[in-house]
Amino acid sequence: MDTVLYGLCAGAGWATFAYALRLLRRHPTPARRALCIAFGAFAIGVTLAIPPLATGIETGLGLPNLAKVLAHGCAMTIAASAEHMLLYLALPAAQAATRTRRWVWITAGAYLVMVALYAHTLGYDQPVQLTVEYATDPAVSAYLLILMVAGFFAYCIEIARLCWKFARICDRPWLRRGLRITAAGAAVAMLYSTNKVIYLVAYWSGLQPTGEREIAAVLVTIGALLMMIGLTMPAWGPLIPLPRCWDHLRAYRRLGPLWHDLTAALPELELDPQLRRPLVALRDLDYALTRRVAEIRDGRLALRPFLDARVTQVAGALAEQAGLAGDDRLAAIEAAQLAFGRRAHRAGVTATQPHPAEAPPRPADGYAGEITWLTRVATAYHQSPVVAATLDVTEHLTATGPRPQPVGDPHP
Repeated sequence: MDTVLYGLCAGAGWATFAYALRLLRRHPTPARRALCIAFGAFAIGVTLAIPPLATGIETGLGLPNLAKVLAHGCAMTIAASAEHMLLYLALPAAQAATRTRRWVWITAGAYLVMVALYAHTLGYDQPVQLTVEYATDPAVSAYLLILMVAGFFAYCIEIARLCWKFARICDRPWLRRGLRITAAGAAVAMLYSTNKVIYLVAYWSGLQPTGEREIAAVLVTIGALLMMIGLTMPAWGPLIPLPRCWDHLRAYRRLGPLWHDLTAALPELELDPQLRRPLVALRDLDYALTRRVAEIRDGRLALRPFLDARVTQVAGALAEQAGLAGDDRLAAIEAAQLAFGRRAHRAGVTATQPHPAEAPPRPADGYAGEITWLTRVATAYHQSPVVAATLDVTEHLTATGPRPQPVGDPHP
């Protein structure tokens, strides 16, 4: 079974390496260079781990365990390169370079010690294998422990930590998904290391458990495939239409409460009432989402005469008290303005301290950013306690006033 699984990984590894090399040639960056090295090392290492090939190399050269030592070196290169790539994504270039050099020196030092231990085993009268079955030999145990600690545990913990941390603040959906899948692959690699350590302890305790090679092959296959998928997903993911449709459907639904309130207050905003029928909207989701985005923007402009500068001040203070910052704070303020404007329009009370007539925020990354921003505003409008508290504090501003004014006319 391990021959089939390692062969599967080898095929996937070479295909992924070719894809990463193509990406590197199109747009060379330190992160892509590290990714290419990682996939190249993986393809070589897992190919060397195929049992018949490993046996042929070692028999032909007369050096037992050589293929295994080379494969382990490739595994450590993979971990170091993946760490390198993530550091360049998460940190400024100078800081990433400093931390990368530190990891490279640690990895190189650990591997040199492993090579020295391997060379020591070549002088034995009875040859040993660098596997858990020979764990009672101190050199073999030391070799395997260095591999597990320096080659897997340290790197995989750091890779999983960086991936989850970066995924939480990343605004690119495919990169966020890829980072989370990579973190899952790193977690499986930690299970592989844990499995090795458990078997080492078992053999040192005098037990003779079986099945370690099969378990290791399964864990290596799962972990490697997850990491290959996760690390390349930001490049090929946007080409898949189904997730994009799902993202648009989710955005369409999240914009619903805000859109329904605005079109209920301003029916003239709705230019295609047929889109209220779910099947009609789903038939052309891109068009339905575009209409919903445009009508929310039109509603904001129509409510501008009713937006009061004092509402912005109150919402800003409440958002700060709630610990909101950045886009979350701006979205809560925008949502509070819309909620107040809708109430003021219903009461017919135009603003006595009009809000400045600047255009609403427009993200730099085009239509996708527009959808992301309005979805954030709609979520705050529907869920944020800042919006509800702002309406309570500013209730007196719409308690009394002149008779209702038509939308767009700020003068009584």
